[in-house]
Amino acid sequence: MRQPLLAELVAARLRERILSGELREGDLLPPQEQLMAELQVSFGVVREALRLLENDGLLLVRRGNVGGAVVHAPTVDRAAQMISMVLQARTTTAADVGAALGHIEPVCAALCAARPDRARTVVPALRAILARQSDELDDLDAYVPNARRFHEAVVELCGSDTMIVVVGSLEAIWSAHESAVWSAAPGARRRAPRPVADADPDTLNAPMSRRVRRDALRAHENLLAAIEAGDEDRAREVASAHLSLARDRTLAWAERTTIRAAAVTPAD
Repeated sequence: MRQPLLAELVAARLRERILSGELREGDLLPPQEQLMAELQVSFGVVREALRLLENDGLLLVRRGNVGGAVVHAPTVDRAAQMISMVLQARTTTAADVGAALGHIEPVCAALCAARPDRARTVVPALRAILARQSDELDDLDAYVPNARRFHEAVVELCGSDTMIVVVGSLEAIWSAHESAVWSAAPGARRRAPRPVADADPDTLNAPMSRRVRRDALRAHENLLAAIEAGDEDRAREVASAHLSLARDRTLAWAERTTIRAAAVTPAD
């Protein structure tokens, strides 16, 4: 057998051990000499197999005295980075991603409402995020990630692994790109201790004014209420209306922004 084919077979065997959970995130693969003996292949075959797995993103090979091959199990963040590369190659805009989320994220909200265990698994988690979002309403640096975290949690808690991976990847891509526009939005203030009545009227309807932040918080509260009540139709309706309004506020930015894979960085 030619060496590349042997390396592919070895890589396939090791890949299966990672995907099955036998090897977990952060685990070290056995030393190459041990792999050579276990699999009865040459050093060159093992090295090529590890290179293939590193290209897949399943391993991080460290060289030197503290070297070794560290397992990187597949995650939604890593899937998002791969999808973002495909989207960038197709010159896809952020508006396109936002429109897709507007159609499918409400399905995740309805799935949350349909969960029989929602009172134990979904509602407490969303309520904790909402509490923090409310407490930090006037701190833009904290508010923006809190607001995005609520949307991401609705997907993560929907109970469908397929939706969690697919929609979660799009959420990660959108969050990575949207954060830049909010932090630079006209009318946005890092802290707004003054009451909204004292604010400049010209900024009240700016993309990240206090009024806009408060309205988004109220929409999240309404969505949580629908989920807690188990009202799937209402959850879908509230999520759809909220996402449509949010998309309108970012439309100009989103239409001229092309997805960049470099903006989507998987957590190590």
